[in-house]
Amino acid sequence: MTPTTQDAPANRTRPFARFEWMIAGRYLRARRKEAFISVIASLTMVGVAIGVATLIVVMSVMNGFRGELLDKILGLNGHFTAYPIESQFTDYKETVTALEQVDGVSFAVYFVEGQVLASGKGNSTGVTVRGMDEENLRKLTLLYNGAEQGGFDQWDDSRGIAIGYRLAQNLGVGIGDQVQIINPEGTMTPFGSTPQIRSYPVNAIFNLGMVEFDSFFMYMPLEPAQDYFRMVDEVLKPGMGPLDPLATDAEIDAAYERIPRASAVEIFLHDPDAVGVMRQRLQSAPGVRPLILTSWQERNQTFFSALQVERVVMFTILSMIILVAAFNIIASLIMLVKDKSADIAVLRTMGATRGSIMRIFSITGTAIGVIGTLCGFVLGLIVASNAENLRASISNFLGVTLFPPEVFFLSSLPSRVDPVEVTVVVCMALGLSFLATLYPAWRAAQYDPVEALRYE
Repeated sequence: MTPTTQDAPANRTRPFARFEWMIAGRYLRARRKEAFISVIASLTMVGVAIGVATLIVVMSVMNGFRGELLDKILGLNGHFTAYPIESQFTDYKETVTALEQVDGVSFAVYFVEGQVLASGKGNSTGVTVRGMDEENLRKLTLLYNGAEQGGFDQWDDSRGIAIGYRLAQNLGVGIGDQVQIINPEGTMTPFGSTPQIRSYPVNAIFNLGMVEFDSFFMYMPLEPAQDYFRMVDEVLKPGMGPLDPLATDAEIDAAYERIPRASAVEIFLHDPDAVGVMRQRLQSAPGVRPLILTSWQERNQTFFSALQVERVVMFTILSMIILVAAFNIIASLIMLVKDKSADIAVLRTMGATRGSIMRIFSITGTAIGVIGTLCGFVLGLIVASNAENLRASISNFLGVTLFPPEVFFLSSLPSRVDPVEVTVVVCMALGLSFLATLYPAWRAAQYDPVEALRYE
């Protein structure tokens, strides 16, 4: 009995039925006469896996670079650097106390800074000297805990200096050795300015893992730094009349008051990205003198903008690997459809609908993309999680330094996996793999069984 039009829909197979998955699975398995198509499919799967893994690794390494650089830079330099306006910065302690009362401020530190020429055992180099007391050094945990040799105990009374390990290697000095520092802006004489030359023992050698800080920064106690850079004003005490020209040194010292100055204040925030809101809050805070505020984004705008552009460009370029693999999925499915034209005709004569044929080849192509994506996902996470170990192993094997710290600023290869970016990469790969199956599957569904079987 021929089924009526009303009965026909009831006899149709539901979408994604078991036989569709079974046939798609048979097409994925290699046979001797289909070896070439199977090889193409396998290479396509490998291409998808390599593309996904490469994207995950590269984006994780670039995230690690940005995060490490940000942590190192903001570990020593504040989110805001505040410079005085109108008058000498003699009220730096009161200013720090007032700034730390502002909501959103983690802490603040004051310091004295200057540029000098440092000389060791035969070598000389320009360095930045920062004078800080032990109370402020303890706030900078990256520096305070970064001492590899020596330490910052009894720092204020030590009268010594702390330098980075790369600077120590460059100068050829160690703990206890003397480092001579030369300030060209020294004492004024009738014949001009004479350089100020002093020697200080090395009390601590730190390793912060960033070339700039480990090579060009030197720390000394606050009072010696203020004295060396002439950041102390001697003012006649109130009520003191003109001094006797024959007054002794003790009488002169008793008549004058020493008022030390600071160069600037570093302000550290709870949220590094809230500099816009915090700028207004700091400038209008009660008890805070007028200050020029320079944010970390302004100081490093070019550098971090370049990193952001590089991330976008690298993501776009490396996405082409997945796009090429998606075209390979199209090519392999088209060859599979050509090879299975007789099978398609038989399935159609047995009652398979065009939708069933389209789903069979969509499942086949999507499976290639899914397997490749999963393999790339696992491989990418493994490589990204062991990036520094792999770099060190390859460097030792080849005998060359990969990612030299002098060029990339950091002494190791950091990697931080961002779950959101990994999800985007996986979804993009799966989406492209699915889209790549639509045209070949549609072409397979359009086969006329009569024409396909005519010459069989």
